[in-house]
Amino acid sequence: MQLKDSLGQAVARLTDQSVPSPRMNAELLLMFTLSCDRAHLFAHPERELTPDEQSRYDAALAERGRGVPAQYITGHQEFWGMDLIVTPAVLIPRPETEHVVEAVLELQASGGWRTSDLGPRIPAAANAEVRGRKSEVRVVDVGTGSGCIAIALAKELPQAEIHATDTSATALEIARANSARHQFERRIRFHQADLLEGLEKQFDFVVSNPPYVGESEEDTVQLEVRKFEPRSAVFAGPKGTEVIARLIPQAHAALRPGGWLVMEISGTIADEVRKLLDGWNGIQIRPDLQSIPRVVIARKPKV
Repeated sequence: MQLKDSLGQAVARLTDQSVPSPRMNAELLLMFTLSCDRAHLFAHPERELTPDEQSRYDAALAERGRGVPAQYITGHQEFWGMDLIVTPAVLIPRPETEHVVEAVLELQASGGWRTSDLGPRIPAAANAEVRGRKSEVRVVDVGTGSGCIAIALAKELPQAEIHATDTSATALEIARANSARHQFERRIRFHQADLLEGLEKQFDFVVSNPPYVGESEEDTVQLEVRKFEPRSAVFAGPKGTEVIARLIPQAHAALRPGGWLVMEISGTIADEVRKLLDGWNGIQIRPDLQSIPRVVIARKPKV
């Protein structure tokens, strides 16, 4: 069968199965099957698919048709301009989570993240002279999953000391693999831990995309998320704030005075999270591009 015909049938098939964005999914899975880019699809519409290629394409379409996310079929997802490995052991990185990275970089760039006990403040990328000096910024990504936040911060903060935790040994394997693929294996220290338990260091930033969906909201969550993504990375408990309620006091203990907590949240828990942060300074709740409260920022008092 010619490529254009196979693609057309795939779009119709996914449309009939009510798969969102059927053409995008059909093209993505065909690119995955043929190990090519989108330009190849349009440049070679009359290319004949081999029986093996058609069989593998049909298998991928069948998986997508039953709700398996395309990222779990292809094993890849882009985040912060980097290609990351994903499996059903980790939450699929989403564009909204990039707002967490942006918030950390904005705070760091302001030069006000902390008063150093190691000397004058030196922003990570201030100039070439700082390279090789001891890092001033120490960051921990709590519940790292695929490692997307930690790796993005390693990319943008070349002088930072970065740690990442997760309760899942399997998730940490994926995070380590992603770290190695992008040559940050020596920059990120991974820990199997429940939130921040067992970490003795003090940090300038505690960042996290924790589980924040309440079990009472389960019916509002996309079926493919409920069915295929790791439940422990999505649902926090009955209310949705259970994990965050444990993380906030641990973050307070782990942060240096003046350090920052940056977390991804949802609009349904924003008010409750603000209450949980009573006693913190500089509390902000920032919206995503759809004007949904998405990132909470809070500063540990300096005194």
